[in-house]
Amino acid sequence: MLIVMNHNATQADVDAITRIVAEMGFRAEPIPGSERTAIGVLGNHGYVDDTHILELPGVQRVLHVSKPYKLVSRDFHPEDTIVDVAGVKVGKGCRPVVVGGPCAIESEEQIIKTALFVKNTGADMLRGGAFKPRTGPHTFQGLREEGLKLLALAGKESGLPIVTEVMSPDNVGLVAEYADLLQVGARNMQNFDLLREVGRIRKPVLLKRGMSATVEEFLAAAEYILAEGNDQVILCERGIRTFETATRNTLDLSIVPLIKELSHLPIMVDPSHATGKRSLVAPMAKAALVSGADGVLVEVHPEPEKALSDGPQSLTFPGFEKMMNEISKLTVFLQSC
Repeated sequence: MLIVMNHNATQADVDAITRIVAEMGFRAEPIPGSERTAIGVLGNHGYVDDTHILELPGVQRVLHVSKPYKLVSRDFHPEDTIVDVAGVKVGKGCRPVVVGGPCAIESEEQIIKTALFVKNTGADMLRGGAFKPRTGPHTFQGLREEGLKLLALAGKESGLPIVTEVMSPDNVGLVAEYADLLQVGARNMQNFDLLREVGRIRKPVLLKRGMSATVEEFLAAAEYILAEGNDQVILCERGIRTFETATRNTLDLSIVPLIKELSHLPIMVDPSHATGKRSLVAPMAKAALVSGADGVLVEVHPEPEKALSDGPQSLTFPGFEKMMNEISKLTVFLQSC
């Protein structure tokens, strides 16, 4: 439920309603706006009788929000959220960001070499997996904490903020010691204990869409994070599972403008996991930016043919440099933060 106040409502009116909502057993979230204040009501599991509320001083109208997500919606938060990742801003009005790096951290030489290269070619953040959720248990699972240390070293050497995945609620604190942006992968999009834990950690979170998740399920997953008090969330489209087998997944770029209609959170796109094919990564990265994405995540490796994970979808160094040159031409038409 959303209580919309009149233009002339006073702070005393807002405080009185906040108190009454709490007495009803719900949580009140005042939402200041440039023209008027609204009060979001959270914690109700069904319809709330608004007769008494409508009679209170300063109340203009009451909106009943039936969506499973509220805090992430524009109903509760009409203004766009800008997420700050160690000084790199992501969101509407900001220059689209590029996150580059290998799927998995394999060695100190590999991650530092990649970090310096993507930095010198214009990337804004460094990605790299230390904990790897793999389909089969016999494949490379990542270097774990040693990988985190190497990623942090590469971030320091290059001056880039670092992004890495956290897979378990038990590891959130450990990963947060090293990472600037915590990634919740597609397979964990509905790991609700993990979502709650990253919501409590107060570090920016990159939430990837599940392989078969609807838009509503995707936003409801983000709601778990915001409900714990962390509004620094970036959504990420990484392709969904369909009947098509020509690509690894089907990249749903229509979600980008749709998310911007429904939510105030920024959204990025991962064309590497979406396509699974090196030749398609750059074209779809550019398409994502044209569709309005706030940035792209791209896998790049010094020797993709020797990569321990996702080599076929990883760009070579020359391929990444070519893509960055092409993206730079697009940014001429995009507003800078």
